[in-house]
Amino acid sequence: MRHTLLQVLALFFITFAGAQNIDISGNVQDETGLPIPGANIIVKNTTRGTTTDFDGNFILTGVEKGTTIMVTFIGYVTKEIVISNNNNLAIKLQEDLAQLDEVVVVGYGTQKKKDVTGAVSIVSAATLEDLRPIDAAQALQGTSAGVSVTAPSGSPGGGFNILIRGVSSNGDNGPLIIIDGYKGDLNSINPSDIETFSILKDAQAAIYGIEGANGVVLVTTKTGKKNSKAKISYNGYTGIQETTRELPYLNATEYALILNESYAANGQTLPFPNVSGLGTGNDWQKQLFDTAPITNHSLSVTGGGERSTYYFGGSVLEQKGIVASDKSDFQRANAKIKLTFELSDKLKFTTSANYFNNNRKTIGENALGTPLFNALNYAPTYSLDQQDTSGFLGNEVVNPISQIANTYNKYSGNAIEGTFQLEYEAFEGFKITSRIGLKAYNDDKKEFSPSVNYGSGKVFNNDRSSVTQTKNTNNTYTWDTFATYNKVFGENHNTTFTLGTSAQRAWGDNLQATGFDVPNNSWEFADISLANGLSEAKSTSSYIYDTRLSSFFGRVQYDFKSKYLLSAMIRRDGASDFAPENRIDYFSSATAGWKISDEDFLQDSETINFLKLRASYGTLGNNVGDDLYRALLSGEATYVIDGALVTGTANGRIPNPDAQWETAEKLDIGLDMNLFNNKLEIVADYFVEDRNDLLIEGFPVSGIIGAGAPGAGLPTVNAGTTRNKGIELFLNYKETLSDKFSFGVSYNVTKIDGEVTDINGGVIPEGGSFSVGQPSISRMEIGQPIGYFYGLKTDGIFQNQAEVNAHPSQTSLGAAAAPGDIRFVDTNGDNEITIADRTYLGKPQADYIMGLNLNFDYKNFDFGAYMYAELGKETVRNYERDQPNVNRLNLYLNRWTGEGTSNTVPRTTLGVTNNKLFSDFYVEDSSFLRIQNIQLGYSLPQAVIEKLGISKFRLYASVNNAFTFTKYNGYDPAATNGDAIGGGIDYGFYPISRQFILGLNLSI
Repeated sequence: MRHTLLQVLALFFITFAGAQNIDISGNVQDETGLPIPGANIIVKNTTRGTTTDFDGNFILTGVEKGTTIMVTFIGYVTKEIVISNNNNLAIKLQEDLAQLDEVVVVGYGTQKKKDVTGAVSIVSAATLEDLRPIDAAQALQGTSAGVSVTAPSGSPGGGFNILIRGVSSNGDNGPLIIIDGYKGDLNSINPSDIETFSILKDAQAAIYGIEGANGVVLVTTKTGKKNSKAKISYNGYTGIQETTRELPYLNATEYALILNESYAANGQTLPFPNVSGLGTGNDWQKQLFDTAPITNHSLSVTGGGERSTYYFGGSVLEQKGIVASDKSDFQRANAKIKLTFELSDKLKFTTSANYFNNNRKTIGENALGTPLFNALNYAPTYSLDQQDTSGFLGNEVVNPISQIANTYNKYSGNAIEGTFQLEYEAFEGFKITSRIGLKAYNDDKKEFSPSVNYGSGKVFNNDRSSVTQTKNTNNTYTWDTFATYNKVFGENHNTTFTLGTSAQRAWGDNLQATGFDVPNNSWEFADISLANGLSEAKSTSSYIYDTRLSSFFGRVQYDFKSKYLLSAMIRRDGASDFAPENRIDYFSSATAGWKISDEDFLQDSETINFLKLRASYGTLGNNVGDDLYRALLSGEATYVIDGALVTGTANGRIPNPDAQWETAEKLDIGLDMNLFNNKLEIVADYFVEDRNDLLIEGFPVSGIIGAGAPGAGLPTVNAGTTRNKGIELFLNYKETLSDKFSFGVSYNVTKIDGEVTDINGGVIPEGGSFSVGQPSISRMEIGQPIGYFYGLKTDGIFQNQAEVNAHPSQTSLGAAAAPGDIRFVDTNGDNEITIADRTYLGKPQADYIMGLNLNFDYKNFDFGAYMYAELGKETVRNYERDQPNVNRLNLYLNRWTGEGTSNTVPRTTLGVTNNKLFSDFYVEDSSFLRIQNIQLGYSLPQAVIEKLGISKFRLYASVNNAFTFTKYNGYDPAATNGDAIGGGIDYGFYPISRQFILGLNLSI
């Protein structure tokens, strides 16, 4: 009996065990839906496994239920899956930017990420897919430590400003953009065509010499994969746009009451003796803002054979503006091709080309008298079509609806750009690359100014209609030829030598003409050929330019046992922008790294997977002017000859034969660390940059040499030095909790301190304007940040006459103070308030730049959120017109009306006061946190899409520019025109839009 029972039990366990062994199959793909051939599928803690075929498929037999399998492939996060049934598995691997064998583009070559000794940030195609930016530059905002991206305008096609580690120059601070080897612009390419960004932030960019001081953004576009069948991908979205806010302005009743108070305070007749019927009046902002559509369609075909790959892409973007959408829009069309051919075992040919067309209409913005400016200042008591015929609101404020109706313009541009490259491997380890990059961009613009009358004395009145047409031709080429030699000496000495030359040329021309008296005063007839009116002033202009750069460069990269890393580079540049004796200079740098984790004392660490200390030091160049050494006939000359007015030309800017480029001296010390099985990545940097020989425009010299003549100007002189220093921290954590749930968190923060350390002769360059007729409010001064705000400091409001009497006199500013007026600080202690008491009031550059990005994947759902913040910055509120009868912000509801009523907002009066002078009353904290993207997606299960015969089907909904948290009263706390001296002054920026988008990702 006992023997029989044992037999039954044995049979039961054998049967049960056999029932748990199953065959599994599946398909492995990357995040874009492309199959991954050669991926490893291994039963955890065993050597049993298999690999995927060319289509990403696999079969693994005899796997016990409950067993964990591991799916791995180089450059992707390892995925663990618990086997519960024999269903066909659909497995997607996420690209792992923390993988140390990832290849990074570093300029004229590549390196493995673990061997990079410079400060480099990477942004992948996955980030672009999450953000779906209109302009590719937006993908860098909040995703890269040390990089700030701001919009000079929210208008369609407005572009973006990119800063890498702050403002160092008083001139151009934008980085060099290299796309597949040619100099380009991010707003000319379709973001869906981009594979990766590599951002060079330190002296490693010295390989680009005169063009590398502001950092380098290297863009690699997508290419096909060898031995893969054709894959068709469609990415499209459609959505609506709206303004994120309206500024809090007075309604009609509030406006009339405050205006009455102003008149009464000055003893004048009230303009609105009866306010009972005014109500809220006309909200001019609501009249201007529209809900506008946006659509984008991108289609690509990619694949490859045994010796070739191909990528074809096309896209169309259409975006209407949220302000006057019929007069503000942007259309962009792109056609992209990238081909590679292995012509032989030694010779490879690559070509990458992009065709770009854009069409744009715009309205005036960010200036006095523009439609948004007028919408804020026009009285709410006026009806929609009512003009200020009497001039009650001043000579610059007109009906914004009428102004938009009389705005006519169109812009069209076309470009073809790309590279042709040959790579020849002469023998093992020795490769010669020759690449020519080309860009030809032509555009034309037409502007029509109709004959119009907005009322008595208005500066926008136009007695004669006119049409102005402009044509531009711009061409560039870059021809790079360089050789790379890789050699291992002995067993441990790994070396790479790079030696090359580069020749660049940029040339083009411009022609502009104006015709008068357009037939029928109509846009339909606005053409110079039809406008036959004559003008006494010159109505045509033109220019040509032709600049060249010739360079030689070399680099040596060395490592011992792949543990101790050294790199040195030098570049010789010769630029035609300077006099012959100043054209040539040398830029060099050295970088070093130590992989501490490869030392014996850390090799067995279960916590530290990778630890590298690195440092770099070198010099780079920056040029912010053309033909600085030559006297050009670009000035104005008008004479009366034989009783007739004759126009001609005269000397323009005074030349400076001693001018040369700015030089950036950069130091960076960094630490790269991976922890906890590479789940946590940490990158930290400390950096210092001294920018020497700053090219300062308009440097004062003797007036007897003609700088004050019409069209002339002061020379540009190397006369200043700045220092930027700071720290960067990047944290990235990824975790896969199960085959159903994974998440990632990324955070970066940069602290930047910048100041001017020297200016020759104590000169203080100025810029930026406030109101009308007031001195410049932005400065460049020793000991202060570039472009800081300079004005009067306030100390509350005078509450009574006793306070006025006890305070230093403010009469020298233009008017005697009275109770209710702003009290200014006597900063120089001379017991009198004058313009000499102006002082530091803030700066437009942020102290801290931050990004926080979250990603979650649960089953077939994915969620992402991207946040960006700038802290420790100020913006000047300059969209209020200095006229007595215009509308105002509702902060004036809290104005001073008697002792103790307010200590922040002055009284309202028509009398002469100093309250309108530039002071910190008009400077606001513009720190902000912006949730710039929230996205939720759903992908159809693998079993379903296989039945449909496709490889990917994902629907998503997203909100761009979802929320902005700030104390700033204006439309956009991040907006700036990008000027180093004069940035951060808000004249009424066109606000960026909030976008609600529905999209589809489909691959076949």
